Amino acid sequence: VQLVESGGGLVQAGGSLKLSCAASARAFSAYGIGWFRQAPGKEREFVAVIDWSGGSTAYADSVKGRFTISRDSAKTTVYLQMNSLQPEDTAVYYCAREKFGSSYTLSRVTTGYDYWGQGTQVTVSS
Repeated sequence: VQLVESGGGLVQAGGSLKLSCAASARAFSAYGIGWFRQAPGKEREFVAVIDWSGGSTAYADSVKGRFTISRDSAKTTVYLQMNSLQPEDTAVYYCAREKFGSSYTLSRVTTGYDYWGQGTQVTVSS
């Protein structure tokens, strides 16, 4: 199972970026997908998650109202739309697949995921 993130980059505070996480339909379609981030010297933290059906989502309080997670109808790509970015959003962003398929767990912890992408850097300048 290979997850590939893209869309990171450098943006000014207040700007927007849209991250993508792609995988094969067989690897993706029946599983919840989460986004996490890790800033230098900090632990990896939960950002957002979407269930396998695309019908339910959950967000960290720090991004609620600014970030939106979604998945395409073919269920091969999950997106993270990030608006009103702030310098504290600077981190490497990772997508990951939940361990158990066809569930509505919406896990917020790293141990709930078994496959991870390589990460994409997001840098927000002040």
